[in-house]
Amino acid sequence: MSGLVTGDAVVLGLQPARLPSRALAVLIDLVVVWAAYLLISLGLAVATASLDDAAVMAVSIASFLLILVGAPIAVETLSHGRSLGKLACGLRVVRDDGGPIRFRHALVRGAMGVVEILMTFGVVACIASLVSERGRRLGDVFAGTLVVRERIPAARVQAVPPPPPWLVGRFSGLDLSAVPEALWLEIRQYLTRARELDPVVGRRLAERLADELVARSGAPAPPGVPADAYLAGVVAERQARDARRAVASASSAGAGPVGGLPPVAASPAAPSVAAPPAASSASPSATGFAPPA
Repeated sequence: MSGLVTGDAVVLGLQPARLPSRALAVLIDLVVVWAAYLLISLGLAVATASLDDAAVMAVSIASFLLILVGAPIAVETLSHGRSLGKLACGLRVVRDDGGPIRFRHALVRGAMGVVEILMTFGVVACIASLVSERGRRLGDVFAGTLVVRERIPAARVQAVPPPPPWLVGRFSGLDLSAVPEALWLEIRQYLTRARELDPVVGRRLAERLADELVARSGAPAPPGVPADAYLAGVVAERQARDARRAVASASSAGAGPVGGLPPVAASPAAPSVAAPPAASSASPSATGFAPPA
């Protein structure tokens, strides 16, 4: 695993891509880009046959820059770091903090790629990746990016710790419909790894997540409740609501007739046997409470 750390001092579980997978992804991208460049160059050669040599040279340089340099930059920017080769190999380009790349990151990587991949046939990129601890080439170093693996074995899902007993059911009236799934995921990740964090950093992260949750739900947190306990209580309430909805949907699905047939009525031939009368000592009192026998 890599040592990527966010601004909240949370270590990200991102696995850097190795040189063979990166080389295969680059090879796929180069094959696609060069095939497109050759086809477009043939079309431009036919279209510019009547022009002079200077115009033909200008068109050739423009096509080279737009197809071999501009196209990969545009693809990485629009796909947030997933070109065709990286998509086939299960890779993605991310920032050093784990976030998606932007145009400036793709521009630096593309400009450096012309030197270390196209002009040197990938020799400089291979040497830089072998020397780097996280397998980064020069374009990644200058752009502040990293190529990581997306197809990794799924880790075992850790259970969210339960909230304090005095908070169970306290948030039953809270409106959680406006809370996005991304925020729920952050809260779950924090609660499952709260014990691994530094106490000061964990408290700051819990307070930030609690503030975002309060802003989304529209109701302030109860006074005197710690941020981590508040997050655990709200997550427990959401899980309880999901469980009730699942039980209700399962009950409604099982209440209907099976196979489209009407329900079978009970046979009248079997008379019910009346229960023997209870003893006078077990008769219910006027209050409706029956003492145990």
